[in-house]
This record gives sequence, structure tokens and C-alpha cells, in this order.
Amino acid sequence: MKRILFSLLFLFAFQAVPVLSQEWKLDPVHTNFYFDVLHTYATVRGQFTDFSGNVIFDPDQPEKSSFNFVIRVDSIDTRVGKRDTHLRSPDFFDAGRYPLITFKSTKVSHAGGNRYIVEGTLTIKDVSRDLALEFVYHGQKENPLKAGETVAGLDSRLMIDRLEYHVGDGKFYKIGVVGKDVAILITLELLRDK
Repeated sequence: MKRILFSLLFLFAFQAVPVLSQEWKLDPVHTNFYFDVLHTYATVRGQFTDFSGNVIFDPDQPEKSSFNFVIRVDSIDTRVGKRDTHLRSPDFFDAGRYPLITFKSTKVSHAGGNRYIVEGTLTIKDVSRDLALEFVYHGQKENPLKAGETVAGLDSRLMIDRLEYHVGDGKFYKIGVVGKDVAILITLELLRDK
């Protein structure tokens, strides 16, 4: 009887322990949030250099995964100081009032092959909108530069209308100076101990 009771308790305890998906940290040197937008006829490229994130990702258990990011608006960098100052101003991001861009996932699913859909909410300024990001998963392996560490890579491309997020009131778009459609490239290099 004791043996049966012990076996049942052991089985219950084993089942009660949740199976955790893989928790990763962002490699800040090789993770990037890039954007492209038209200025008259030229493409202006920039990025945000100050960000943080919490990523739980297991390609075999996407339903237990999550992707959450926080980007500091004042870290915008287009390599032109005067333009960056203008982008931080109330004409565009109004970084003084809205210092953060956030993305919080609500669902992760496998879309076939090496593609995963991360659904969530993107908040820029005073606007929050549901968004689905398609990430391409490039795989994972032992970090060639650090023994005992695993590295993984994913990236996503999307297009958003900046005016839907109140990044500008449309005056520069109407006179043909700054486009409203912004192409975004997210490149993630993730790290965890083996």
C-alpha cells in the first residue's frame, strides 16, 4: 500500500511541475530594430539603439512562447543629429511625453517550416493596435564565441502606417517630404546558457 501511495505521490508531483519553454536574453550588440521611410525621393534608414526585451521561445512548443519588447524613443538614430532631434519632437514621436514604444505578445503559433506568427499589441505614443509579426527562425546552436552558451536567431519584416500611430499629423506627408509607410526590420540574436 505504501509503495502504491508513494508512486501516486511521485507521479502527481512530476505532473504538477510545469514544462518551461526556453527563456532567452537579447544579445544587444546583434539585435536591431531598423526602419526605412521615404524622404521626398530618398530612403532614410535608422534604428533605435536602446531597448530591452523578454523572449520565451521554444520552436517545438510555440504556444508556451512569448515576445515582449520595450524601445526608448529618444535612442532614435538616423546618423543626422538635427533630423533625430526633429523626430523626437512633438512633430513626430514627442519623446518627452511618450518615451517608450512597446510590443507585448498575446499568442505565438507555428506557420509552417521555419516561420512563426507572433500576435500582440504594439503601442506607439497614445495608440495601441493589434499586430501579427511573422518571424523567420534561423535555428539555434552552441555559440561559437562562448562555450556553454546557445545562440538562436529570428527576424521579422513588416510595414506600418506611422500616421495611424500619430507619429506626425500628416503635414509633411501632404507636402511630399516624409512618407507615411515605414518598413521595419527586427533582427533578434538570442542567448541562453546550455
